[in-house]
Amino acid sequence: MFNGFSKEAFDFLFGIRMNNNREWFEPRKKIYTKHIYEPLKALTEEIYKPFENSGMISKTGRIYRDESFPPYLHYRDTLWIYVRYNAWDWSKTPTFYFEISPEGAEFGFRISKPAAAVMERFRNDIAEDPQYFLELLDMLKRNSIEIGGDEYKRKKKCTVPEAEELFVKKGLSAYRRITDISQLNAPELVDGIIEVFRLAMPLNDYFHKIVNEVEAEKMQAKLEAISAEDEKETVKAPDMEFMW
Repeated sequence: MFNGFSKEAFDFLFGIRMNNNREWFEPRKKIYTKHIYEPLKALTEEIYKPFENSGMISKTGRIYRDESFPPYLHYRDTLWIYVRYNAWDWSKTPTFYFEISPEGAEFGFRISKPAAAVMERFRNDIAEDPQYFLELLDMLKRNSIEIGGDEYKRKKKCTVPEAEELFVKKGLSAYRRITDISQLNAPELVDGIIEVFRLAMPLNDYFHKIVNEVEAEKMQAKLEAISAEDEKETVKAPDMEFMW
């Protein structure tokens, strides 16, 4: 059962940020296990329960980094949980997430690095039915959910001025952030996370649908290209008969 994150958890995360090495970590590994990893696992189980029949999966991140990738550190100072549909590249698919760091916690929905075609379709859909997306955006904000995401350096042409906030996004997130760590040391955190996930479910379902559509179109185009290439390489029988 999840009972919250203690002050020791945040002291540890700040410490590993300032001392990212085995010499500091190993004597404090039990602190990490007791105050961070075990509560994260318990939290994962509880926030996944309402979605376990949805076809989505859950995962709890671990502190150990893959040292073959930059910034070449041994450990993470931000730990995470995600709930999402299975995908080969999590950054290109819609995801519900919870992250804990020395600064507090953040949780909600995001699609970090969608294919350009996905966001192009998103903008086209906004242009066709702006009211739906504007009402969704308003509902999220009224429930203290912030809208974020990386933006294009060169803005896309916006045909719906009221929705310019969405047109400029090359990735999208809808989240709450908690910086008062005392609010994270209670079981009630579970209800807050599930509430945000449910409020953001229309975004999750929408992007899941169009990501699958775009991927299916890409696969169909590849198959057609392969088929066309095979036809070129096929040796055709001569049109006339030869006398031997």
